[in-house]
Amino acid sequence: MPDIILEGVSKIYKDRHRGRWRGRLKAGDLDLTVRAAEDLDLTIRQGEFVFVVGSSGAGKSTLLRLISGGVKPDKGKVYLDGYSMDTFHSWNRSYRINVFGQVWQEPTLVRKKTVEENLRLVANIHDWMQRGPHKAVKERVNKVLGLVGMSGSNDLFPVELSGGEVRRVELARALINSPSILVLDEITNNLDDDNIWDILQLLIELNEKGTTIIMATHASQYVNIMCRRVITLVNGRIRSDVQRGKYGDMV
Repeated sequence: MPDIILEGVSKIYKDRHRGRWRGRLKAGDLDLTVRAAEDLDLTIRQGEFVFVVGSSGAGKSTLLRLISGGVKPDKGKVYLDGYSMDTFHSWNRSYRINVFGQVWQEPTLVRKKTVEENLRLVANIHDWMQRGPHKAVKERVNKVLGLVGMSGSNDLFPVELSGGEVRRVELARALINSPSILVLDEITNNLDDDNIWDILQLLIELNEKGTTIIMATHASQYVNIMCRRVITLVNGRIRSDVQRGKYGDMV
């Protein structure tokens, strides 16, 4: 089962806004950079449930994208199951696709496709990259929609769903290939308490069956109730890492 290890990982983004506002950079302008992650050393074992917390801009989304291979570090290494993520070229990307299920802050459903078509896209890519037969995709779609409380929504379009229902469908899409690791970026944003608790109960059940959960969130009251591992980021650095922690713990 895959563990995740970050060794001395940094990620720097260049801020080009100043140049756009002024047409182009001139002598004396600052070359602005944002250190979204800096010298991160971190190990997440298979089967853990980890909350990543911190203020907006602290680097939570960048950390999740580094972990899942969505962005490459400018310095350091990210290892998945003992292998550097640098080795995951096109010929073995199927392993990473099989391992990670992902839900990001920004809406990612294809607006002109139905719920089922959105889920089939991910399932079919997975099956094609596995070089194997399609594994009863219709059954898989119905199963994961049932898990997230969205049975019967197959033929609906994203515009016909509420914000909470969209998040549930995105979670279903992340689950359709039975990933070992779920990476969730603010999945509870703009949801009411009932929706949040339903999603967390499902994540608890998945975690108890061995799925690793890595979840960035501002939902402090639920972090405190859950009492799981809490990693706090400040300015791209790990400020604290507490087992059975609470929101805001600093150790």
